[in-house]
Amino acid sequence: MSARLHDPLLEALGIEHGFGTRADPGPADLRRPRQVHGVAVHRVGARDDAARVEADVITCDWPGVAVGVVTADCVPILLASADGRSVAAVHAGWRGLCAGVVAAGVAALSAPPAVAAVGPHVGACCYEVDAPVLEAVRARFGPEPPDGAVRPGRAGHAWLDLGALVAAELARAGVPQRGIGRASVACTACDPERFHSYRRDGPRSGRLVHFVRSRA
Repeated sequence: MSARLHDPLLEALGIEHGFGTRADPGPADLRRPRQVHGVAVHRVGARDDAARVEADVITCDWPGVAVGVVTADCVPILLASADGRSVAAVHAGWRGLCAGVVAAGVAALSAPPAVAAVGPHVGACCYEVDAPVLEAVRARFGPEPPDGAVRPGRAGHAWLDLGALVAAELARAGVPQRGIGRASVACTACDPERFHSYRRDGPRSGRLVHFVRSRA
């Protein structure tokens, strides 16, 4: 059995992909950027390894190329056009999310995304945030964020559902609801056997590798 998690919507399109677990190092030919919690997009060329490029969206139209991102609680998103020839991987932590990285990822595809699959990330059960984060969320989503995305916590804090915010951003960017895949969503902090988690393990945490490959 594969250590990777797979999204049924991407599988239905016949697109090779995977959301990583501790047991999965990712494909050997993966191209991924240096992530900086921003909104920059890198478009992979034929011989571009992307390793020295700072970006949180990586996209490709070249056939058979695997692009990806790594996470340790942030939200990985894998995007694909209907024909599978245009793909992208997005790294969305709260900073990038509130700055518009999800919309940047959708716009980076050369054709409208048929699928936007959301992978494992820290869940609202384990992600308590403070006032600066909440201010950034409200600046992006308004005074009333999507239902259930923000739940009251202790004074000056709240429990944040990053996945709900990502789904709202995908819909706002034009991805149809039927194309938003959440079958691979799981809380990274709750499951130490399968997932790395910075919130749980701190600086010693490893990273999960997520990828999507353009159709050859």
